[in-house]
Amino acid sequence: MKIDEFMQDVKTVGISGHIRPDGDCIGSCMGMYLYLSKNYPEVDIQVFLEDIPPELEFIKDTDKVNKDYTTDVDSFDLFIALDCGKDRLGNAEGFFDAAKNTVNIDHHISNPGTGKINYIAPTASSACELVYTVIDTEKMDEDIAKSLYTGIVTDTGVFKYSCTSPKTMEIAAKLISYGFDFGSLIDHVFYEKTYLQNQILGRALLESILLMDGKCIVSVVSKQTMDFYGATSNDMDGIVNQMLLTIGVGCSIFMYEEEPMTYRVSLRSDGSVDVSKIAKLLGGGGHMRAAGCTVNGTQHDVINNITKYIQQQL
Repeated sequence: MKIDEFMQDVKTVGISGHIRPDGDCIGSCMGMYLYLSKNYPEVDIQVFLEDIPPELEFIKDTDKVNKDYTTDVDSFDLFIALDCGKDRLGNAEGFFDAAKNTVNIDHHISNPGTGKINYIAPTASSACELVYTVIDTEKMDEDIAKSLYTGIVTDTGVFKYSCTSPKTMEIAAKLISYGFDFGSLIDHVFYEKTYLQNQILGRALLESILLMDGKCIVSVVSKQTMDFYGATSNDMDGIVNQMLLTIGVGCSIFMYEEEPMTYRVSLRSDGSVDVSKIAKLLGGGGHMRAAGCTVNGTQHDVINNITKYIQQQL
């Protein structure tokens, strides 16, 4: 697939990714937006996303993202869904359904392909890797490269996760050839934390518990604790990954309370547990080693339900 094939006679393009966008979602959407804007300046191109975390606002044109999902376009000539199927587009799903042509590009195995044209590649490291393969790389620039590199870095855990392939590394090498400071980018996106984020991380680690003879670690941050620190969902990033680094642990569960009795759950695995299967059972999704879902109930009920499935796999 080459995205340029679908731009003939197109006057309006919409782009969106999943709710609660992460680095790969934002990187792929903005990379596609920057590419099309540069090469098709006469086309009205709009990108729709929820709030972007402050650490990703360095990506060019994130200030042009439509966060309130209002538009004068009745029906986009082309709508591109990235890093998810249309069912996770949130408020942009209606634009996707009404569009004259739709393209769905994703690397999640749970996505059957929801566009008229689909490029679903579960072996790819990230949606950004797939965007790189569908654009004309001769027409790229440094800003597009930075955006795509950001998504690859975040979804591979800085090239550490099993989804990292030789092809991933080759693409990353081509992206950094554009000359941006990739070391500083990695520090800023992946490692830097605010003092508040370090406090929440410390609290989560301090109050974590080990289950299943030390093979599973669990931690919960209540809404009361989040309100006390003034923390938001963006301050929860990276905690579940740090928990998984505990010696002897094969699966980590981190939960924070979005609303009373509603928990956002992040799951990570070293490969001994397929957490995507568990998340899917609970209405979420993801990858074998990294997945998530939103679950209602008391924290003990939620933990018991999830650990039951982990115990079955172990």
